[in-house]
Amino acid sequence: MTRRLLVTVAGYFPMARGHRMQRPRGIDETIVIVCAAGTGWARVGDATHRIGSQTALIIPRGVPHTYGSDENSPWSIWWCHLSGSDVAELVETLEVSAARPIVPIRRMERAVALLDEIVSSLERGQSPAWLIGTAGAAWKLLTQINVDRVMPADGDPLQRAMSYLADRLDSSVKVPELAKLVGVSPSHLSALFRKVTGGGVLAHHQSLRMARARQLLDGSPATVASIADELGYSDPLYFSRQFSRFHGMSPTQFRRRDAV
Repeated sequence: MTRRLLVTVAGYFPMARGHRMQRPRGIDETIVIVCAAGTGWARVGDATHRIGSQTALIIPRGVPHTYGSDENSPWSIWWCHLSGSDVAELVETLEVSAARPIVPIRRMERAVALLDEIVSSLERGQSPAWLIGTAGAAWKLLTQINVDRVMPADGDPLQRAMSYLADRLDSSVKVPELAKLVGVSPSHLSALFRKVTGGGVLAHHQSLRMARARQLLDGSPATVASIADELGYSDPLYFSRQFSRFHGMSPTQFRRRDAV
């Protein structure tokens, strides 16, 4: 398992005044540095970047680099080095490259908790079990950074549209009306949904309604007809067809699947 993702070293530098690292040829590992406070700088490839708090510096393997702490406002950083066959693909999902090595961190407390787990696990030992657990935390760290990067911030038109859809599982929604409500054009709203969810506005709304249908089928004795009514489907047969198209089985089959 650790051939796919392995944390080789990790640590925490609080108020790292005078900290500086230079690797003219890079290293054979990907470097992840999360700046929790203060500021720093990095020269990655041919460009120099300023690094503030709530950001991550991700340096792909083999890329020449130099980085260090600001003299007046020294950074506090958590860091780890990663190797393995899946690291390049995980980094690619972050749209990170030598030219664009900085990624914002929206939920710093989650990133710090995962990095603390990584550091603590490595301190406990190098047994296979600890290394696998550390790899899992590193995987979660990169994927969490990616989720936070693409998901909309509070008050963003996409966030408001998603909240609106989540609050209206009992009715259908018209894209033009929703777009007008959040202050963008229908085409722009559809493009935002495709970027984040991989599908359109109505597809996302249907997935939310189907998720609620699964919860009700699993966790309540309600009939299929009453579930359809709760989700705004006036025709239970139409609801069943939509459910079957989405899940590959009818609501009744879904409810009985554990009994087979």
